[in-house]
Amino acid sequence: MNDEPDDRTSFADLGLRPELLRALTGLGYEEPTPIQREAIPPLTAGRDLLGQAATGTGKTAAFALPVLERMAGGERDRRTPFALVLVPTRELAVQVSEAVHRYGRELGARVLPIYGGQPIGRQLRVLEQGVDVVVATPGRAVDHLSRGTLKLEHLDIVVLDEADEMLDMGFAEDLDTILAETPAERQTVLFSATMPGRIDRLARQHLSDPVRITIGREQAEPGEAPRVRQSAYVVPRAHKPAALGRVLDVEAPTAAIVFCRTRDEVDQLTETLNGRGYRAESLHGGISQEQRDRVMARLRNGTADLLVATDVAARGLDIEQLTHVVNYNVPSAPESYVHRIGRIGRAGREGVAITLAEPREHGMLKTIERVTKQRIHMEKVPTIADLRARKLELTRAALHESLLEDDLEGFRVVVETLTDQFDVMEVALAAVKLAHEATGAAADEEEIPEYVPRTGSGERRGREGGGDRGAPRRPRRPSAGMTRLFVGAGRSSGIRPQDLVGAIAGEARLNGRDIGAIEIADRFSLVEVPDSAAQQVIASLRGATIKGRKVTVRRERDDPR
Repeated sequence: MNDEPDDRTSFADLGLRPELLRALTGLGYEEPTPIQREAIPPLTAGRDLLGQAATGTGKTAAFALPVLERMAGGERDRRTPFALVLVPTRELAVQVSEAVHRYGRELGARVLPIYGGQPIGRQLRVLEQGVDVVVATPGRAVDHLSRGTLKLEHLDIVVLDEADEMLDMGFAEDLDTILAETPAERQTVLFSATMPGRIDRLARQHLSDPVRITIGREQAEPGEAPRVRQSAYVVPRAHKPAALGRVLDVEAPTAAIVFCRTRDEVDQLTETLNGRGYRAESLHGGISQEQRDRVMARLRNGTADLLVATDVAARGLDIEQLTHVVNYNVPSAPESYVHRIGRIGRAGREGVAITLAEPREHGMLKTIERVTKQRIHMEKVPTIADLRARKLELTRAALHESLLEDDLEGFRVVVETLTDQFDVMEVALAAVKLAHEATGAAADEEEIPEYVPRTGSGERRGREGGGDRGAPRRPRRPSAGMTRLFVGAGRSSGIRPQDLVGAIAGEARLNGRDIGAIEIADRFSLVEVPDSAAQQVIASLRGATIKGRKVTVRRERDDPR
């Protein structure tokens, strides 16, 4: 018999009412997370709270459960909201609203998310009928206040979720406007992943004697591997697209977000990754809300595996199946790095954070390590040999799974017929070769030079600026047996690798697998075709159109530009 006391805390120990406990049980919640254990008691007691907590620590339930507990515990005017939750983005508004609805179903909690991009008519009707909890983005909340449709004079609780993100997005004045419309005696809750000075100022201005809690990410036990493996590769700018493709080939993420600095970089990198065989989608400020919804749906249902995004466009995203976060550039501030990697390693799952740093950004990695107190391991970019070994391993794993799972009897006659003429090992080798090539094994690439820190007067700068911005680094010579053709249209004309493959295969009757490496710059493209077919391809494309326009096609010269 074990006489040791059980010091685990249950949700019942936190004093939550039976309706909430039944909801949590039905959702599979077994025991509270650290932030829920620390935050729920003071919040149900009506205290203000200032909490530092990363995404994925369970903070939504940490404030939602006390809101529902207090809402159900007393008489009030049900025509006006009891609680207002302010969040930085539309996606987070929807997620929080759904969570509050699930927890408060038995209590009959009326929850409404309000955000831009949604027809305002429905929001107006529901607000007029009466709601208990409003989950809003600051801009849309201010809009309703100016219309007189969001009435906060009887509000009991305000929650500022991901407050640092809201300040980063320029909502400081909106927050002041909203809070000025709420009762002075309200309860105020503020959660933030980071605590820069402006968050402290916001807390001093709007919170009264708050309880302060800090919850870090759950750390691995001594001797265990960390939940989020953090690594970085120092790569010259010209080699970054190839390096990223190679790292992703080796990592084989289930789903990943690749963060870029600009819209142009997002679009160019999405095109490059799609050309490498990934199902990549772009997300940035130039994309409409309807397109954004479609992109997110494809990522969540598995028809896309990479999301290439700017920071602002990706704020508030919560993708359950996410396994990797990639910083295509080193984030300009440690806080941004913390927010990005906060999307992985959640709920006990493992995750991988990868950063591609240019030589001049190497020092910023050390700053991030110092501020976050977490080690970022420096790695070498996978070599061609590494890539081949990884692809062979993937082929071996696929064959192993087929041997275990598939019904192969229907193929026995093929093997038996071939073994009358060939050794069974030769038959197996030919089958493995075909299976390997069917996985899209990449053609040989050039090695990416290893970065060696300079100890002299400074790092030699690469060829940057000028010329055809965004042009790919061209290999010194075509692959053996191949001729490189110049096509007088590129990225600025909307040309993608699949457009070139389709045109050549359709007009010149070549098999798509016969076409070699494709490189696309802003104003031109380079494509490798077999030597024997080069003249036929040139002649066939002379009168054809690609993306609706006629283009120049010729053998590449030393400088096609």
